[in-house]
Amino acid sequence: MKFLKNLAACVSCASVALLMQSCGDDTALSPVYALSSSSAQESSSCHSGLDPESSSSVPESSAQESSSSVENLSSSSQDVGGPSSSETSLSAGTESSSSVATSSAVEPTSSETLQSSSSSEAQSSVAESSSSQASSSSSKTPSSSSAQPIKIDFYNGADISEVQEYERNNTKFYDVDGKESDIFTILKNHGFNSIRLRTFVSPKAKYGYAASGCGHDSEAYGDKDHVVAFAKKVKAAGMGLLVDIHYSDVWADPGKQIIPERWRNVNNANAMADSVYAYTKDLMIALKNAGATPDMVQVGNETTPGILIHKPNSKTDCWGNGVDKAATSVNGDMGTSAGKANAAKYFNAGIKAVKEVSPSTKTVLHIESIRKEETVKWWMGVIFDDYKIPADVMGFSAYTAYGDGTPDKWKNLFNTITTKYSKLEFIVAEYNGGDSDSHYNFDKSRQKTRESVREMNRWIGSFFWEPTIGGAWGSGLFDWRGNDLYANAKAFEEFF
Repeated sequence: MKFLKNLAACVSCASVALLMQSCGDDTALSPVYALSSSSAQESSSCHSGLDPESSSSVPESSAQESSSSVENLSSSSQDVGGPSSSETSLSAGTESSSSVATSSAVEPTSSETLQSSSSSEAQSSVAESSSSQASSSSSKTPSSSSAQPIKIDFYNGADISEVQEYERNNTKFYDVDGKESDIFTILKNHGFNSIRLRTFVSPKAKYGYAASGCGHDSEAYGDKDHVVAFAKKVKAAGMGLLVDIHYSDVWADPGKQIIPERWRNVNNANAMADSVYAYTKDLMIALKNAGATPDMVQVGNETTPGILIHKPNSKTDCWGNGVDKAATSVNGDMGTSAGKANAAKYFNAGIKAVKEVSPSTKTVLHIESIRKEETVKWWMGVIFDDYKIPADVMGFSAYTAYGDGTPDKWKNLFNTITTKYSKLEFIVAEYNGGDSDSHYNFDKSRQKTRESVREMNRWIGSFFWEPTIGGAWGSGLFDWRGNDLYANAKAFEEFF
């Protein structure tokens, strides 16, 4: 009996010790927010997404407003740089196969629409998931070996976000030798070592990427659950991971930066920054706990005009074209002084969330129109000189078919910004090399893109955009044969 009492006492002590350990205040694993499924508003005692120090550190823009430097950044006059516009014309077989995923997602109901405080100084936070979601993503501590980004000298990558959708139709992949394989093995066989994945906030929402009737509506493609599931496959394949966050329910690019449906009632920039912070941190925690911590995270996609600028209307199409500008109090339109200050808060909030979960993950900002040197210099001047945004990497889109020219024409600009911004690293976040719609003339411009940036100081990667898809940006690296994809031997010659 005495032995049993002693044994019970030991078990009790061990339980208490374990409980104390599990309650440790690990900011990398515990969300700052008290998330509640019964209320979309934060408890007033919760820490704000941007603390007072962070908010006050964003200065008012001292740069003079100049229409010539902005170069028509409003959505009405912006030419869309990137394959996410209504120009998109997928190669044969793509649309018929555009439905897939690895897990089903739970989207918030209309009653979960997030609200902001009515106070202009509100620091209330916006809940991004239910308490059950928060518990599942934050209570499990991943092993450090599986969660940490891997070391890569140069990210020779590809954005294969669309591939998730082919899995639903059991699409098979074949390498240049005709042998069946998986997409990751095929890409690795030809020198690729990294994958880029896009995310949307609520793709099933109205006007979202996976909204009914938009061709991708079988599942909530691009939401947190799908991205985490596919990111696990990327890491299992031993490849680097760049997560491209579209702070929108649909494509975000120079023509539109649509505020997600769940944030459209937010009425001040501080509360909107809290929403950005909460969403980004929740996504990062989910990825980390799945053993898929990203090596890099894009805080926004092609944010040349700014970020979180627009609202949809009755004429908005499936690609997000045809929008209205949101209120000055919240929109991050960098063509205005208020918009610059708002955009700075949003970029800071996203970067802060990423770094709190994974300090080693590199944060990336991303724009297009590299053919417009003055626009690039103006944008980087506002973000890095005026507002001191602490991003690690600057990314660019480079599409020959969109008038960006050949890699030889980019070198002067790339060398100029490399010299000026000596603490930044750089990537080509998207490229193809195609010369017209679904066409490539095999002039080795794809190879030149990769090799030219690799030769430059602190340029750490390039990512080919969607090798399984052809469109206005050029042709892909695979050919459709019925429901299956075959690697094009001639296209892959420019890789390895």
